Amino acid sequence: MIIRDEEEADRAAIRDLVTAAFGQSDEADLVDWLRADGDSVISLVAVDEDRIVGHVLFSRMKSALRALGMAPVSVSPQRQRSGIGSRLVRAGLERAAEEGWQAVFVVGEPDYYRRFGFDAALAQGFSSPYSGPYLMAIALDGQLPASTGKIEFAPAFARLG
Repeated sequence: MIIRDEEEADRAAIRDLVTAAFGQSDEADLVDWLRADGDSVISLVAVDEDRIVGHVLFSRMKSALRALGMAPVSVSPQRQRSGIGSRLVRAGLERAAEEGWQAVFVVGEPDYYRRFGFDAALAQGFSSPYSGPYLMAIALDGQLPASTGKIEFAPAFARLG
């Protein structure tokens, strides 16, 4: 299996994968909107035997930090719980750090995202519609340069309703 940047020719397969992974099209719509709005910054796919089996997207955020939002993380239903999602998240975080981003925020299951270094305590001082125990952050260069302020995920997230 390889992890690589999304290519334009992958878009239909990514949409099908994300829809299958979540059992609905909302998250696939989010991916399309983030791309269309120009807010997609890092979009990686996991490819096994010429088939896309996983996808992760990192999008631009409004914040006092150079921050990205990570969502969605999608793995083919037949391949879930096999480490593909973890490999995608780690590859995306590594890329974000290499590109000089300071933080990544995610809204998700704490037990899952803690393994990558995400921490709800790091996000606690930030104001967001998603504030609470499921909003987590990771500092990519060891420490966040700010611990309070307003953060906004890309506008496409608000369209989910």
